[in-house]
Amino acid sequence: MAEKSAVFFDIDGTLWNYDKFIPDSCREGIKQLRENGHLAFICSGRARSFIQDPDLLSLGFDGIVCSCGCHIEIGGKTVYEKLIDVDKAIETVELIRGYGFRPILEGPNQLYMEDREFGLDDGFGNILRRDMGSNLLGIDSNYGKWTINKMSCATDVDEEMRTECYDRLRKDYQIIEHSDTVCELVPIGHTKATGMMKACELAGINPKNTYAFGDSENDLDMLAAAAVGIAMGNGTERAKATADYVTTAFDDDGIYNGLKHFGLI
Repeated sequence: MAEKSAVFFDIDGTLWNYDKFIPDSCREGIKQLRENGHLAFICSGRARSFIQDPDLLSLGFDGIVCSCGCHIEIGGKTVYEKLIDVDKAIETVELIRGYGFRPILEGPNQLYMEDREFGLDDGFGNILRRDMGSNLLGIDSNYGKWTINKMSCATDVDEEMRTECYDRLRKDYQIIEHSDTVCELVPIGHTKATGMMKACELAGINPKNTYAFGDSENDLDMLAAAAVGIAMGNGTERAKATADYVTTAFDDDGIYNGLKHFGLI
C-alpha cells in the first residue's frame, strides 16, 4: 500500500453547495479514500459551531480543521484551539462598527449576530437562523461574554472607510476579502494552511503527502501549502491559478475525479 496521505476538503463549493447538496460521487470518493488507508479532513473557514450538519458529517472524517486553523479536532477530540481574547474582541467589535461594518462573531459552540444588523431580508442572516437554531446568540445581549475564534463582516461601506478600517485591523488579524462587501478576520498566524500542517503534525502525516481541495479566496493558502493543491472546476480564477491541478466542478464529480486522478482511490 502507498504511504498514508491526508486529504483536506473545503466545505462550501467543494463538498456541497449552498443548498447543501452533496453529490453521490463525493460520498463514494471519500469512502474509498478512507478504505485505502488515507485520512480525510474537513478544512473550513466555518466555525466548529457551524459544522453540525448530520449529512455532511456522515461522509466520515478523521478530523476537522476549522475557523481558518483556529480550531482542530482529530478523532472527535479538540487538539488545538485559538480564541480571541475578550478585551481584544470588544475592541475589535467597537472599531469595526465605528466604520459601519456588521460583524458576525464565530466560536466553537455558538455564533453571535444582531438581528438589527442582519434583518429578515438578509440572505446569509437567514441561513444562520435556519442552521444554527439556539446556538445563534445576540452580540449585544451577550456583550463581552463571547467565546470566539474569528469574525466575519458585512463591509458594505465606502471603499475609503473600508480601507482605513482594514489598515487598523492588520496588526491583529489576517483579513480575507471575499468581495467589497464581505470579509473574514482571522487572528494573525492562523490560516487554513497552518491548521492543515498542525493537523498533519498531530496525526503523524508527512507534509509531502498532503492534498487539499478548495474553490475560493480563503482556500488560497491551503492550496499553496499542500503538496498537491486541487481547485474545483467551479472555483474562482485565483483558486485555479494557485492550485497544482483543476478538477471538474463539485457537481460534476469533482471530488471523485480529483482523488482518482492522483491515485488515492
